[in-house]
Amino acid sequence: MILRSVYTLAALAALAGCDQPSDEAIRRPGPAASSAERPTIIFLGTSLTAGYGLDPDQAYPALIQQKIDAAGLSYRVANAGVSSETSAGAVRRIDWLLRQEPAVLVIETGANDGLRGLSPDSLKANIQAIIDSARALSPPPKIVLVGMRALPNYGFAYARRFSRLYSDLAEANDVPLVPFLLEDVAGREGMNQSDGIHPTAAGQQRMAETVWRVLEKELR
Repeated sequence: MILRSVYTLAALAALAGCDQPSDEAIRRPGPAASSAERPTIIFLGTSLTAGYGLDPDQAYPALIQQKIDAAGLSYRVANAGVSSETSAGAVRRIDWLLRQEPAVLVIETGANDGLRGLSPDSLKANIQAIIDSARALSPPPKIVLVGMRALPNYGFAYARRFSRLYSDLAEANDVPLVPFLLEDVAGREGMNQSDGIHPTAAGQQRMAETVWRVLEKELR
């Protein structure tokens, strides 16, 4: 399914250019968990994960923490979303994030690659590198891959290749896949902020539900 036409090129440029990453912008996970602390779920992501324009408690990782607590599960969520980041940036910081020895790594990257028309092959290689780095840990974390879609601005062939790489990676690495983070959010009235691209609080709630359907199975 192609994203709705409400996503204008100007709005896409806003996502690709907003809030350049800085040390202050990164919501860093806490110190490595001891055996007495709850195991950590790291959400590696872009501004969609960071909750751009919203209170941190309204971002979908924080909402998933509420679901975890309500379910009586013993995990601590760490939001490692950074605005404007491409998959290459995610690769550059994954080793630092993995020092936290997470029990679960949720990978959301590629939105900005698609907005900038970067190579799907490079995106695929970068996500594979993140997975490989995570699996080099002992013990390795469980991995959940979050899919994204590209607009047809760079052609339908590009959009197809972009969308397909997530399912290909999930199958090749035997990891669960959230097919599309913005399902029932992209282009929906009331689900996006005035820029037409970043989800509102209601959109983040929908995203939390979408991710939770897959993630919960990995936490049981």
